[in-house]
Formats: sequence, C-alpha cells, structure tokens
Amino acid sequence: MKGLAPLFLGIFGTFAFSWVGLTLIPNWQIGHLNPQSDEEGTDIYPMPQSGMVTRGARVYAANGCNYCHSEQVRADYSGADIERKWGDRRSAPRDYIFERPVLLGKMRMGQDLANIGARAPKEEESLSPTGGASPAPQGAAASPGAVASAKAASPPPATSPSPATAPAASPGAIASKPPTSPGPAGPPPSKSPAAAAAASPAASPAPSAPPWPEQTAGLPPMYSAAWHHVHLYSPRSINFDSNMPSYRFLYETRRISDARSSDALQLTGSDTPREGWEIVPTYDAKCLVAYMMALNQSHPLKEVRSTGASAAASPAASPPPAPGGQPAK
Repeated sequence: MKGLAPLFLGIFGTFAFSWVGLTLIPNWQIGHLNPQSDEEGTDIYPMPQSGMVTRGARVYAANGCNYCHSEQVRADYSGADIERKWGDRRSAPRDYIFERPVLLGKMRMGQDLANIGARAPKEEESLSPTGGASPAPQGAAASPGAVASAKAASPPPATSPSPATAPAASPGAIASKPPTSPGPAGPPPSKSPAAAAAASPAASPAPSAPPWPEQTAGLPPMYSAAWHHVHLYSPRSINFDSNMPSYRFLYETRRISDARSSDALQLTGSDTPREGWEIVPTYDAKCLVAYMMALNQSHPLKEVRSTGASAAASPAASPPPAPGGQPAK
C-alpha cells in the first residue's frame, strides 16, 4: 500500500507534463495568431474562405483525400518539397489559422497540395483549349523591350561595299602603311566578364522542366477547375499509372435538353458520354474543386524565409566587377 501514492503521483505527473508540453505551451505560442497585413492594412493574409470552400474541405476529408495527400511544405533542411517546386517556402502555423480542422495529411501517395491553387493557370490562359497562353490580339503594338531584344538577337546583314560608294585608297596611304610581319599571332584581346557572360549561350540557364506531367492537347489547362473535374472523374485519362480512385459518384450523367452545359466535363476516349448526354459536377464536386483551388500558401510571411525571394535577391547583392579589374561602385 505504501507504493500506491508514488505510483499514482508518477502517472499523474506523466499525464500532466504531457498535457503542458503538447497542449498548453503550443497554444500559448501560436494559439493567438492573427492574419498578417502591411502598414496600410490592405495586403491581408490569410483571409477567411467562402462557404463553398468550407464545404469542400468537409468533402475532401469525408472522401479520405488527406490519407494520400498532404498540405504542408517541409523546410529545405528536412525534405525536398521546395526543390520539387511544391512551394517557395515552408508552411507556417499562420497559414492554417482559419482552417478547422487542419488537414495536414497522413502520408504522401500523391503530391503535396498546399499550393495546388497557386499552380492554376491565369484567367486568360484558361480560355485556351490546349492550355497554352492566349495569343496577343491582332494589331497590338509590340513593347520596346521586345523590339530591342529581337534586334539584338538577329545579326546584322553582311554588306559588301560597292565600287561606287567605296572610296579609293590614295597612294600615300598605301605607302605609309607598315608591312605586316608573318610572326606568330598574339593572344586575342580579353573580354570583360560582363561581355563574356552576355556572349556565351551557356550563361543563361535553361528553364527546368516542371515536376508534374506535361499537359496533353485536347484537355483543359492543367490545374484549372475543368482539369480538376476531369481528374476527379477519370484519373487514368490524365495519368495512366495513377492509383487515385475515381470519384464518379460526385458527378451526374444527364440528357442534354436544349444546349450543352458550360459545366459539362471535357472527356475523351471511353469516358465520353453517349450522344445527347453530358456529365456535369454535383454541388459537392464544385465545392471540392473550389477548396483545392483555394489552397495557396505562396504569400510571403515575415517569420518564414522564402527561397524564391532569396534566390532573386542573391544576384543583385553582388555587383559585377568593373572592366578595369576594380570593384564597381
């Protein structure tokens, strides 16, 4: 009986210390975070989401999407999420202050979705059926920078002087010219580092390929709302090796009464509905896509270093040296 009191105090102390360390201290540290804003109070992040986004989060959790997809970009020292272009910075507690519950995910059978909304094409690009950028309107004037770069890229035409325009060399000038000796040729004149960097084609790195599959012709623009609906209805029509289940119960097959609906899915192959029929998303499917389109953690935060901003600022931090070998002022 004498050992019951120490045993009881030990069990109580274990649970008490666990509750303090896992609940009380984290809530004291990050439990009262507010949205970040600039000095004028205009650039506010994050913002509360609409009702469709909130309902879409419940549809997302009810269908087990968080068992295969995460919504957290890890730091560069603990994972390769930033290297995979899943985000420009790591996720922070401030990103989730309006989410109830926070769907961080269980594992990653698929890619991270913390910035899936940031990968959506622009509005003008979504109008193109193949996913490419919309062409410029006819008659639009080109910008001076584009004209200047085009002139710099095209070499000047080689012109040979005609006998009528070329001045005749005087005998005095020919006599005053010293004879050239057939000695060994000297080294070519050295170029400045800036000129050498501009002349070498390897100076500008080639754009890296995206870490996701390339868009195929005939489908909606990648990561647009229409693309998400096709991906949810028939994942194998976009990626043949996908192990994602099909969520066809979120869509309705109905007969076309007057004209084809603007929400009808653009399906190909064996998924194409019969003549006179169309497949349209239900309200839950629209809410689910609205939730995924709202996932965007690309806004910079003061407490988190952004790799995109540091990479853009690093070349400007070190100015190129002057041609004379002296540091530029």
